[in-house]
Amino acid sequence: MRIVVAGTVGRSGLGGQAWASLQYLLGFRALGHDVFYLEDCGQSSWVYNWDTNEWTTELDYPAAYVNACLKPFGLGEDWIYRTDEGSRGASLDRFIKFCETSDVILIRAVPLWVWRKEYSAPKRRAFIDVDPGFTQISIANGDKGLGEAIARCERRFTVGQNVGAVECPIPAAGGPWLKTLPTVFLPEWPFASGDASHFTSVMRWQGFKEVMFGGISYGQRDVQFPKFQDLPRRTRQPFRLAQMGVNPKLLEAHGWEVVSGEIVSKTPQTYREFIQQSRGEICIPKGGYVEMRGGWLSDRSVCYLASGRPVVMADTGGFHSSTGLILFADLESAAAAVEEVNAEYEEHRRAARRLAEECFSTEKVLPRLLEEILN
Repeated sequence: MRIVVAGTVGRSGLGGQAWASLQYLLGFRALGHDVFYLEDCGQSSWVYNWDTNEWTTELDYPAAYVNACLKPFGLGEDWIYRTDEGSRGASLDRFIKFCETSDVILIRAVPLWVWRKEYSAPKRRAFIDVDPGFTQISIANGDKGLGEAIARCERRFTVGQNVGAVECPIPAAGGPWLKTLPTVFLPEWPFASGDASHFTSVMRWQGFKEVMFGGISYGQRDVQFPKFQDLPRRTRQPFRLAQMGVNPKLLEAHGWEVVSGEIVSKTPQTYREFIQQSRGEICIPKGGYVEMRGGWLSDRSVCYLASGRPVVMADTGGFHSSTGLILFADLESAAAAVEEVNAEYEEHRRAARRLAEECFSTEKVLPRLLEEILN
């Protein structure tokens, strides 16, 4: 098959977002498919330049970042970064011809706001929602643009494994929603060596605005994290956060070690190194993910699992606590979960890798995804 994968590598300028698209590009290619990366910003490009600490509308900076991320994996000729004002990367003619002979265009996280005629050429269009609850509530609350953009896709998937369950208040707006799992390309995420010292995470304090639904406000990490801010005082285990968006002193005052998320995530390689050199992940999700019980799991967490680094995560519904992936509900159970992992660390390490192999690998996730897209 021929597959177009649309993502946000250049607009983010961060290694974690680059991996979010690379997992699909590398996974599909390993399965024998031809792939092409698309990043369409619509009318214009509006990107934060991490080198100059300024916003820019020029195309060269984000396009150079896309190329730097994809070229080491043999995809340096197979991408385009475009707006109404122009494009970088592969020629527009070559990209349009690829679309005309494609089977699928897969759009992850952010819809294509400007729908160009070539996007109707592939046999099927699919969208993957990675913010379960926030996406559906935004549509239910009247975000016409978001609803219409997603509706152009015949198949709509969410990583929320509990969406539609009785205990989950997420509306069906924008659906019907099929389920898919975050995925990881295992050959690029091997089992890491060594015990390592710190439980870590990479986090943004506020990704977007809170949403209201049914009279209830669903917030971001700035609402959820304070419930667990004293975790370092409840265990001897050291923690290190690569964070963006909050004064580091606010976290350091409670015993967290803090490093710059922008530096850790500067490239796909530095992002991978940070995760693989961690002891495990301490994952405190956005408040909305926890309160909506949608069964969210991060594409970052499956990278930890693949690396043999256990994940300790606040329960979002839809998953069960198991060796390698331990869930918690409050501060006390979070501390207990960390101690549980440390008590049988090697067992949890092996189990984490098995979870990645059996549940989240591209070899497992992508064939099923394609089958449901084309069915």
